[in-house]
Amino acid sequence: MIKKIILTLLIVISPFIAFAEINKDDEDKLTNCTGIYYAYSMIPQGQLELEKIVHSVAAKKFLNSYLIEKGVNEEKLNKELLKIVDELYGKPYDENSVKKCDEFVYKTVSNSKDEILKIVNSGIY
Repeated sequence: MIKKIILTLLIVISPFIAFAEINKDDEDKLTNCTGIYYAYSMIPQGQLELEKIVHSVAAKKFLNSYLIEKGVNEEKLNKELLKIVDELYGKPYDENSVKKCDEFVYKTVSNSKDEILKIVNSGIY
């Protein structure tokens, strides 16, 4: 009887756990990283190695989808991204900020490194 109750509770509760929203601090940091990747994805190839541009495009695409899936309002997200892009546009590529974002994203979002690599390898950005 107890096993049935526990099983029923797990079945009822598990969808809520799987689709839980992210906390505000992580949302802000992930949004900031998405904006950084977005800004650097627009640097012309002659000014930045193609590999770094492609990584930025793939990471931006992955995080954008991830944040929306986690309940972030798409319109709000786009406004925040444009603010960050406006701030960084025309500035040189900052390897350190990208490295920090990569580390944070890979640590915070499970399987993100593999998912971003899939996008890079797909050739569809």
